[in-house]
Amino acid sequence: MSNTLIIIPSRMSARRLPGKPLLKINGKSIIARVFNKAKSCKIGKVIVATEDKIIANEIKKNRGTAILTSKKHNSGTDRIWEAFQKIKNSKIKYIINLQGDEPLIDINDIRNLNQIARKNKFDIATLAIKLKSKKILNNKNIVKVVTKEKISFRKPQKAINFHRISKKKYKNFYQHIGIYQYSVPALKKFFNLKRTQNEKKLRLEQLRALENKIPIHVILAKKNVIGVDTRQDYIELKKILEYKA
Repeated sequence: MSNTLIIIPSRMSARRLPGKPLLKINGKSIIARVFNKAKSCKIGKVIVATEDKIIANEIKKNRGTAILTSKKHNSGTDRIWEAFQKIKNSKIKYIINLQGDEPLIDINDIRNLNQIARKNKFDIATLAIKLKSKKILNNKNIVKVVTKEKISFRKPQKAINFHRISKKKYKNFYQHIGIYQYSVPALKKFFNLKRTQNEKKLRLEQLRALENKIPIHVILAKKNVIGVDTRQDYIELKKILEYKA
């Protein structure tokens, strides 16, 4: 049995697009699409952590497992720690935090993240892709990551910083993808740390790790994704997936 667990944090009260987990594309909700994508990776068990019974019921309707969590969490990572505590499985060594608004994330990229993170025993690992345009660079809804050195598919690099918008030009600047893999000790440490001022100001939970000297290794993904942060993102995603169908 795999000792990697995938937990998808999800809630209805997203600031920019309330109710987005249950928005439908071709009759299937966004959260159900992400859940099915995670299952198809065949890395390990998949669970949705949510504060909303309506999301839990949607996952159960799709033959999945959901765990109800507190409404007081300030980040998805805090939510997945509570869910993990409720599972009480001492055999789990790694936890993947897959954000519930990334239905286009590639299965092979998730598998590659898991493989590299485990092989190198990283505390925290995540994915990024090359920046495609200035439009993305200036979009505050798309998070960017700066790395110490240039990353490649086989050579991860440590993250130096994360930004929403940056006027400073960086040599190694990438578009971040909403997924993290934690070792269980690193996730526990993260949860017990106080939120930093930059985390609160920029709404970037990963800054809590960096500012407390917990390294985040960035792995290059092969395929682009469209995260659903706004109504426009949802419309664009609908066009892509409905066209494919």
